[in-house]
Amino acid sequence: MLRLKELLFPSITDVAVLSVDVGIAIVRVDAECTANGAVCPACEVWSNRVHSSHLRFPADVPSAGRSIVLRLRVRRFTCGNSGCGRRTFVEQIPGLTRRHGQRTERLRSTLASVGLALAGRAGARLSSALGVSVSRSTVLRLVDALPDPEVPAPRVVGVDEYATRKGRHYGTVLVDVETRRPVDLLPDREASSLAAWLADRRGVEVVCRDRAPFFAEGATAGAPQAVQVADRWHLWHNLSEAAERSVARTVAASAPWCPRPLNPAPNPRLFRPRTRPVLLGRAGTDSPIGPGPGMPPSTHC
Repeated sequence: MLRLKELLFPSITDVAVLSVDVGIAIVRVDAECTANGAVCPACEVWSNRVHSSHLRFPADVPSAGRSIVLRLRVRRFTCGNSGCGRRTFVEQIPGLTRRHGQRTERLRSTLASVGLALAGRAGARLSSALGVSVSRSTVLRLVDALPDPEVPAPRVVGVDEYATRKGRHYGTVLVDVETRRPVDLLPDREASSLAAWLADRRGVEVVCRDRAPFFAEGATAGAPQAVQVADRWHLWHNLSEAAERSVARTVAASAPWCPRPLNPAPNPRLFRPRTRPVLLGRAGTDSPIGPGPGMPPSTHC
């Protein structure tokens, strides 16, 4: 059983494998915790007074295309601290279980990685193909439960607006231009919100923004040391709009000096002959369609 424990739970201590039943599509594993005691999650006092035990059935990652059914026996301990509000507590195996968890830790991390790569629907389809049947809501919930990654302070910040409801409600999106990743979302596009966000991050050296006045005011107030530049997309967009307006004014000014012709030339395509060429009949006839099979040729000259 020691070898099975190393194969099934290589990085988990204090777990003993009691039996393994390998079927065609399911592998049943009976295991139990071998620790001498556990720490109360409320008061953090260690206890070895066993109150009772029960079975847990957490879902685990599949093995060789077979589903793993884990029957884990855990113990309930009595807390030795008389002032603790919890009289009993259930032991948790680090790296394998958590409180109220329906899946092992390695299955949770696997599904969370799939969700980060493919999101909800596609992640659920891939998980089903791998042998784990979950819904898209479960995949998204596991991704949402992940801790926020440590994001370094950006040096070059891109500022632009986004619409939660176009024409009604807008917010501000902030992007790290060097890594091309979004950093934060502000609920509005007010200058005070942007100034407060930039004031908490003194390492900002460049603010890349559009020509909106509220972004200019917020960047000036929140990061006076930063250089403000216009991003390339808005430069080309503003240039194209200015060019269109210039062309429209030129066309409108030159319209009175370019009178239209009184009798425009007719379109030759409107007077094409609509008759199709007559198909030559069969030999010996001058009718468009020759005689049918089994009929004598026409005698007309």
